Amino acid sequence: MIEKRKASLLDAFIPLLFLIVALASNVYIFKDEALAGSNQIILILTASVAAIVSMRLGYSWDELLEGAVDSIRSSMSAILILLLIGSLAGTWLLSGIVPAMIYYGLNILNPTIFLFAACMICSLISLSTGSSWSTVATIGIALLGIGKTLGISEGLVAGAIISGAYFGDKMSPLSDTTNLAPAMAGTDLFTHIRYMTLTTVPSMTITLLVFLVWGFMLETPADQALEIAEVQRVIEANFVITPWVFIVPAVVITLIVRQMPALPALLIGSLLGGIFAIIFQEKAILQVSGITDNFAKASYMAVMRALYGTVQIKTESAMVTELLTTKGMAGMLNTIWLIVCAMVFGGIMEKAGLLKRITESIIRLANSTGTLIASTVGTCVFFNITASDQYLAIVVPGRMYASTYRERGLKPENLSRCLEDAGTVTSVLIPWNTCGATQSSVLGVGTFVYAPYCVFNIISPFMSILFGFLQIRIAKFTEAERAEMVK
Repeated sequence: MIEKRKASLLDAFIPLLFLIVALASNVYIFKDEALAGSNQIILILTASVAAIVSMRLGYSWDELLEGAVDSIRSSMSAILILLLIGSLAGTWLLSGIVPAMIYYGLNILNPTIFLFAACMICSLISLSTGSSWSTVATIGIALLGIGKTLGISEGLVAGAIISGAYFGDKMSPLSDTTNLAPAMAGTDLFTHIRYMTLTTVPSMTITLLVFLVWGFMLETPADQALEIAEVQRVIEANFVITPWVFIVPAVVITLIVRQMPALPALLIGSLLGGIFAIIFQEKAILQVSGITDNFAKASYMAVMRALYGTVQIKTESAMVTELLTTKGMAGMLNTIWLIVCAMVFGGIMEKAGLLKRITESIIRLANSTGTLIASTVGTCVFFNITASDQYLAIVVPGRMYASTYRERGLKPENLSRCLEDAGTVTSVLIPWNTCGATQSSVLGVGTFVYAPYCVFNIISPFMSILFGFLQIRIAKFTEAERAEMVK
């Protein structure tokens, strides 16, 4: 047995420096195509650098491989959900659900209030379901189509959608991260939620005001009403537009609210979408399948294609054709490839203690409540970047900082709030993080394109830091409570 050495700060930073330089160069060269494979290769190369550093510290290849496999295993649920989201998007297009959402949405929403309304709608749905992923994959896709039709840039629309979805995900008692954060910090769920409102409500209020003001600043083309009418005409020419198709999303939302796990709920939603396509959308089924003489065979082929592959409803309008295109499960494979590569890197870094070494140094520098909270926020963001998973960005800092918060007389809800303010909401801003890769793939908008407009996600960690430095509502143990803890 080779004796293992503890990593130095330089050892821990070598893979990170390589990652930063290599990714920056890669994105500069490949631009929007970086996620098509080159970023994945960079992550594998960085994992190799981390492995070399780790083996010099005394870790065997088998140990590092075990860490990488464990890391991938922890992301399997997210990968399966991602595949089913691809299928759901496909059958919801074929069944007319997404086209109907766009059609009716264009009657209700206008550019001035659209961003505000999109953010609010996603907030309410995510709050009721506890899932930002499901919200973005369902109503989010439809809202993106509406926004693009209204002439609003896709990055701005995606930013409003994601801001709302992550507010609900963060605050809902049904959310996995909302349950995970207090468990790691050592407090209970509802204390955690009540304490989060102190920073989250101001962050969301600012976000909604920003989107409302932004809406008033948007220029409305003179011929936009004609363009909207034309889009609706083209959609109506290719689909049966009926409110009956909304039974499917209503069923899915109900199942999730009733705490059915995401995987079976999304599978049911995908299959119901296929059934409703057969009932209502004969024209779309015939076009997708290419079969006109046998409707049963055409239905089977069209629904299967919607579940696994590319479905495109070709119309006389190039813009509408682009809106009415999905890629099914197959469209998620690049994202899954990215997630697997990122988890290999994160697993090796964690197994060899390289991530822990960096965060230990940060804790030593945090000598006040404000700097401790800022360090916690920074550590969560750091893990979202390096470990590439929001769960690790909550679990690892939660374990690391729990005793430090207690020793300094700070109640655990301070820590749990920081974990959510930074770990949950910033994950979607990192292209190679499971959340960033997923939302980018689902919406078809690059992470770097929408990230500057995710107002809520950007404000939240800074709000947490501000409360820490200004000592606003920082929950502390009383002397009696501290004495009891010592016993």
